[in-house]
Amino acid sequence: MRFNRELLKGNTVGLVLAILAEGPLHGYQIAKELERRSDEALRLGQGVLYPILHRLERQGLVEGRWEERLGTPSRKYYHITEKGRAALSERRREWAAFRRAMERILGPEPETGEA
Repeated sequence: MRFNRELLKGNTVGLVLAILAEGPLHGYQIAKELERRSDEALRLGQGVLYPILHRLERQGLVEGRWEERLGTPSRKYYHITEKGRAALSERRREWAAFRRAMERILGPEPETGEA
């Protein structure tokens, strides 16, 4: 299932931080990991992902480091900072509270009684 882009918009920073919390990755790997973990329901294109990563760098939530590997082009690997881990913890608390509020309002899908 693909989701309305507006649902994803306010959560992209938290998603990127959560992925980087498990280890350094370059941009393409971050995008692929997001797709994999969401069963391909969530996708971030380069035009969305890289501005997020650059903003997170400016804010000190992630650090990027160029790495050269034999036989492959140089890639910038991003890793989460301690400040980024604190921001991720806050986003997780905020998300949990938001989810509870939404569930109280929307509730489960009502049964239609059809067999």
